[in-house]
Amino acid sequence: MPRSFHLGEFEHLVLLVLLRVGPWSSAPVLIEELLRHTLRPPTRGAVYRTLDRLSEKGFVTDRSEVGSPERAGLPRRSFRVAPAGLRALKQSRHLLLGLWSGLEGVLD
Repeated sequence: MPRSFHLGEFEHLVLLVLLRVGPWSSAPVLIEELLRHTLRPPTRGAVYRTLDRLSEKGFVTDRSEVGSPERAGLPRRSFRVAPAGLRALKQSRHLLLGLWSGLEGVLD
């Protein structure tokens, strides 16, 4: 697997959750979904740092949306998984399934 497709554990989780909730989701939505699936409360900072890192790798794209009155007009960023992010997830899944193959009885 080329280094450019390496995903850390939290990056992997963020990409999978972003696929679950759909394109152009905001970080607060991702945080709620991460908590629901992992039962580990992620910090806003960790999620935003991870989204920035995934964006630098070309795995997510983001856009700025007009802020609501509740946000005092401050813009909100929303995110979607980019094609390179899908490829990275597929390669990671393939690698992990290969490593798990034959170990089914070990953890029982």
